[in-house]
Amino acid sequence: MVPPRSPDDSSPIPFIHWSGMTHVGRVRANNEDSFLGVTVNGREVSYLGKIGESSLSEADFVFAVSDGMGGAKSGEFASRIALDKITKLLPKGFRLSAHGMASGFSDLLEELIASIHHELIKLGSSYEECAGMGATLSLCWFTPQWMYFAHIGDSRIYYLPKDGGITQISHDHSQVGWMRRAGQLNEREARNHPRRNALQQALGAGNQFIDPHLGAVGYRPGDRFVICSDGLVEGLWNHNIEELVRSPEAAVASHEPARRLVEQAVENSGADNTTAVVIEIRETAVP
Repeated sequence: MVPPRSPDDSSPIPFIHWSGMTHVGRVRANNEDSFLGVTVNGREVSYLGKIGESSLSEADFVFAVSDGMGGAKSGEFASRIALDKITKLLPKGFRLSAHGMASGFSDLLEELIASIHHELIKLGSSYEECAGMGATLSLCWFTPQWMYFAHIGDSRIYYLPKDGGITQISHDHSQVGWMRRAGQLNEREARNHPRRNALQQALGAGNQFIDPHLGAVGYRPGDRFVICSDGLVEGLWNHNIEELVRSPEAAVASHEPARRLVEQAVENSGADNTTAVVIEIRETAVP
């Protein structure tokens, strides 16, 4: 992961801008991807629209992408369960944030991942139509100075710092993902590998033990984050993602970043459901 960077405690509380989009693609009959955006304070959880901007002064923001798997429509069901379950534990996390208890976030996120996992395992063993049901999950929790993340599967979280570049901070839970991190495969080889979609870990899906990837990034205004399903990666190389977020062509520059990413990925591939959420940290609100 990216080593946690210490933000400047004296800096003003920033604004956060987000956009999200999901598309069924050009091949599949139903969309097994889901994405979530919510604000949370000490009292309640409020769902966000697909596009928006707000200050981090009075609430934390949580964004997530989940890609379901399973027969019939159980994959679609699995990803929705994964995201719905998140909202149950969020107020507890805001209280940790308000008291500056950063060390408690890893425990909270582990508890969250375990809760979703056990729910999917229980449903998979209780109902024949849900057997083998599972989901990936990539979640980003924004507090006034830090982004805490939890991840399992092969959806992804990218970090685009203000000064340039793009880094995948989540680990693909697959043999191919491990080989890529070990330098045994380049991006092209990993994307074309015949076992690129064979997951070693996912929520539910008959997995008895899971080891989610947890971490934190200290951010500054101008930084951006992208959360996406593997369908987006099927249609875009990493440098394409960076270009579409930072410096899009004039024809699509007025579109929200998530729309640019998803529409281009579907045009290039469209073999899978495709989802993206893009978050930008801003020093002030944009009129």
